[in-house]
Amino acid sequence: MEQLIMLGTGNATVTKCYNTCFAIKDDEYFLVDTGGGNGILAQLEKAEIPTEQIHHIFISHEHTDHLLGVIWLIRVIATKMKQGKYDGNLNIYCHADLVNTIHTIAKLTVQKKFFDFIGDRILLTPVDDKEVIQILNYSVQFFDIGSTKAKQYGFTTTLQNGKKFTFLGDEPYKDIEFEYAKDADWLLHEAFCLYEERDIFKPYEKHHSTVKDTCKLGEELNVKNLILYHTEDKNIENRKALYLNEGKEYYHGNLFVPEDLEVIKL
Repeated sequence: MEQLIMLGTGNATVTKCYNTCFAIKDDEYFLVDTGGGNGILAQLEKAEIPTEQIHHIFISHEHTDHLLGVIWLIRVIATKMKQGKYDGNLNIYCHADLVNTIHTIAKLTVQKKFFDFIGDRILLTPVDDKEVIQILNYSVQFFDIGSTKAKQYGFTTTLQNGKKFTFLGDEPYKDIEFEYAKDADWLLHEAFCLYEERDIFKPYEKHHSTVKDTCKLGEELNVKNLILYHTEDKNIENRKALYLNEGKEYYHGNLFVPEDLEVIKL
């Protein structure tokens, strides 16, 4: 059975968990976002995900907490390529504007002997709005989420069991995403904080949602399984219980508030 491995669940400035990123496990791994630094290497190690089994990475947008971990993966995987310990290519997918950003950061920070693998066996692949690409056993359709900040893409796909799986990035749902989110079997959506704590964390000023907002949305869209992520971490020990308690008042499907490294069977 396919698995969703939540490598990180926090927003950009968390210190008690890792930034939001995850992997879908089939025969290999499809990695979605990479967090903000070399903590991605620790999370992969704890999740027992060998970098040799990562050949596909999607970066949703340019913000540091989603992007910078990929530079460390380029560094590590290029080293293994040079040592003959990595078979095949590494494919990094992102919208076209982000290709130059990743290329530039890598050129400025990665040794030439490793950087030279970019364009050879490390492939920066631009994807267009509504484009479908075959990744592992999935036909993945990418889409522009209509970000109010930096250009950002989400994606939808059909799992091996026929269920619809949609990732909406880290901003609130917009009507242009309706066809991708409506009736989803699995919907991944940000929930910055509890509604009752909105005056503390000010999610709306940051273009984010509360648990209440996201759960009302999941109910309206007839989502079967709703996963909340990209949260604050000030009360991380009680986050799951508090978010579930608020969310279940508005959403009556299966609600998930995963911890870092939690595995969800799809």
